[in-house]
Amino acid sequence: MVDEDDEEDDIAPSPLTGGLATPTSPAVTRRLQSARTSDLDLRSRLPSRLHLDEHSNLLAFSDVNRNYTNTPNTAGLRRPSRAPSLMIPKHHSRSSSLGVRLASALGFDRSRGDFGLAESKVSLFTDERVWYDQFTSTDWVHDSIADAFRLRDLRSRKDFRGRLYAWFDGAQGWILVAIIGCITACIAYFITITETSIFDLKEGFCSGHWHLEKRACCFGEEECTAWRSWGERMSFTGIERKWIDFIAYVVSVILFAVAACFLTLFTKTEIPSNYSLTTLDENLGADPKPAADKDENLDDAAGTHPSQNSPPFAPTTVYYPAAGSGVAEVKVILSGFVVHGYLGVKTLVVKTLAVILSLASGLSLGKEGPYVHIATCVGNIACRLFSKYNHNDGKRREVLSASAASGVGVAFGAPIGGVLFSLEEVSYYFPPKTLFRTFFCCIVASLFLKFLNPYGTGKIVIFEVRYVTDWRSFEILIFILLGMLSGALGALFIKASGIWARTFRRIPAIKRWPVLEVALVALVTGLISFWNPYTKLPVTELLLELASPCGPDMTSGLCPTSGEDIPKILGYLSLAFVIKSFLTTITFGIKVPAGIYVPSMVVGGFLGRIVGHLVQYLVITYPDASLWNSCSANGGLESCVTPGVYALIAAGATMCGVTRLSVTLAVILFELTGSLDHVLPFSLAVLVAKWTADAIEPSSIYDLLTDMNSYPLLDNKLRPVFTTDLGDITPAVRSHRIIDISNSPLVPAPTLRCKLEYLHKLGELDGGLPIVRNKALVGLIPAPDLEFALDKLDDEEESSCLMAQTPSWLDTEEVNDHENDPTDFTPYIDPAPVALDIHSPMDLVFQCFVKLGLRYVCVLRDGQYAGLVHKKTFVKYVKELEHTGET
Repeated sequence: MVDEDDEEDDIAPSPLTGGLATPTSPAVTRRLQSARTSDLDLRSRLPSRLHLDEHSNLLAFSDVNRNYTNTPNTAGLRRPSRAPSLMIPKHHSRSSSLGVRLASALGFDRSRGDFGLAESKVSLFTDERVWYDQFTSTDWVHDSIADAFRLRDLRSRKDFRGRLYAWFDGAQGWILVAIIGCITACIAYFITITETSIFDLKEGFCSGHWHLEKRACCFGEEECTAWRSWGERMSFTGIERKWIDFIAYVVSVILFAVAACFLTLFTKTEIPSNYSLTTLDENLGADPKPAADKDENLDDAAGTHPSQNSPPFAPTTVYYPAAGSGVAEVKVILSGFVVHGYLGVKTLVVKTLAVILSLASGLSLGKEGPYVHIATCVGNIACRLFSKYNHNDGKRREVLSASAASGVGVAFGAPIGGVLFSLEEVSYYFPPKTLFRTFFCCIVASLFLKFLNPYGTGKIVIFEVRYVTDWRSFEILIFILLGMLSGALGALFIKASGIWARTFRRIPAIKRWPVLEVALVALVTGLISFWNPYTKLPVTELLLELASPCGPDMTSGLCPTSGEDIPKILGYLSLAFVIKSFLTTITFGIKVPAGIYVPSMVVGGFLGRIVGHLVQYLVITYPDASLWNSCSANGGLESCVTPGVYALIAAGATMCGVTRLSVTLAVILFELTGSLDHVLPFSLAVLVAKWTADAIEPSSIYDLLTDMNSYPLLDNKLRPVFTTDLGDITPAVRSHRIIDISNSPLVPAPTLRCKLEYLHKLGELDGGLPIVRNKALVGLIPAPDLEFALDKLDDEEESSCLMAQTPSWLDTEEVNDHENDPTDFTPYIDPAPVALDIHSPMDLVFQCFVKLGLRYVCVLRDGQYAGLVHKKTFVKYVKELEHTGET
């Protein structure tokens, strides 16, 4: 039986029971069909089973082999009208791609079907093309219709084999997320084991077992003879051992960081100037591209060629998919933005290896953000196993949402927190079936990670703390104050990171050689961190030390034995707080895989521990104060105040100030502690931190990256306050932006090519050309479809293309019903594009773009065509409202 989650409403069968998906010729079409496209015509426009990988280009034929390795640099004009476009190669093949070779090695032979039942995997579509090009937007409506046709054909079979196919089709989603969860857990295990093994190599090695970390080498011994420092191994006359250890530590930090940077630079990708993007990695110092109205100064004369008034081109942009955490980019991709290669095999392999080296270097960064990117890469690659996910971007993004959640689940050991993270932070479209499937994926990943036991404790959490004492009523005021301080700290971190990026990273040498910045940051980190025992620890262990309650086994020096020890501890913590804050600020955005979650928690942990010890000192100094005089005096220093609780509360609140996560953080903190007693303080501090951070800096760190990188992300959580209507952002109707068939439905192919090139030079690769007859909108042809249709023409210069079916063009000549006419473009035309009146309120336009996932909206005035508003134009308008403070 078909999984109910995957079923859609039945679609009424087409009245046409025979014929071709693509009309045989204009004559036959005009005789047999009406002006409105049939269901079969619609199916002919949907994507076929064309093999793709992360480097495949779009709108191309599959019968000629061509390797596509990168997005071509097209700073100049596109190809002349007599040939296909330069930006989008006409032919390509993925026969030699890494993704196909990997799938073949795993035993998934696509030529025989994904599961050995070839009939259920036969493509529903006839033309060999794909829909989405690089840096375009997903057409959610199109993908929904495509899946509806697939389900209709699948459910039309009532025999046993058909029911078997339907059952397997419903089970594919569960099989897929289970595979993703297992692979993600294996990668997390590999990263954890490898990173911990080489992290301590900066300080020494285990004699006889060099691959063991210091803790495993010493087995808890206080006097460990098996562990040898570099000062003991390399003694020089006249040089003390501590200086040898210091030099070895600094050199190791630099070597590990630079090696991670070189691996990251291996994923270098150039963005052609046609795309209006600033960068695709976490570079807050990227130069913003000048905003110019590319359409205002062009001649409106009908005979003007677009190339006579070309829009200005910015220089080619370079980005590195393996750099940073990738969370902002994953969020944009899940919203429907297409970035080929960002979730590919090469990025997965390089980022996995580079994150190990960056963690081992001891830089102030974390692995939790990169885990989200890595898990999403796994999900994207795994989607190739089943065609219903591989060839439908809408359904693919449901799987990617589950994958991103599993990354957080294995990073923190918090499966429920991972589900909430996907729902709250990265997912754009999250139906109920995706929620349940995401939960299943996180549970599978967590169970598999527990079996692997990467931490050697039998637990899946990165650290585990247990508090034996409950919090007191007077502490609630301190928790609120701590939330305010932590939220302000997170907001100030965002501002400081932006200032640092816009000053230091715009130095010409730093912009030209990213490895130079990594080496300098590593040098500063090594020089400063070596002398402080807290900043020298891995960020995860450091957070555990800060959040742990004092006990007999605590040897970190954070547990005072009397009130006189507290001032000394406060001095150490204050110095470490300043150092860690500075290092985290300059480290964020360098060209290595780096997360900000745990480093921000560590900075907040220092702040919370400082506040906790201050309150503890007041309680000890003034034990008879009315606020805490009910505390027992015989329970030790932590009988009334536990500084570790303050540290963990401030850690979560600071992370909230940086990322603006709320419910997710409260649940993650609960899963780390397992204490129901402290859920209320955690939640209260997170709420106060979010309110405080929003007042100081409205954007989270990832929202800021999204804005600076000019991503076409329309935040579905945003509710702008509009004071205008649709007509205020509708551009004037220009002859090169429409196809006028008032005189004849036949349009010369060179004219269509010129109009298409104009759209491409505007960066609207996913735009469209409205078809107008006597000022009335009769249809719209998407730019990708138009380019595909033009590329199929044998003689483009001499061809005239049919753009509409009208009774005046009826032809009674008998024509072979199975003859395909490439000049008939009517199968590619959308006969009923979404159109709104020019006086429609902006709130309605916002809901159309957000809820329907439209690429563009046609505008009508008194029933006549008045313009077209692209999604990117609307996003730009909303961003301008944000900057002027009207949202």
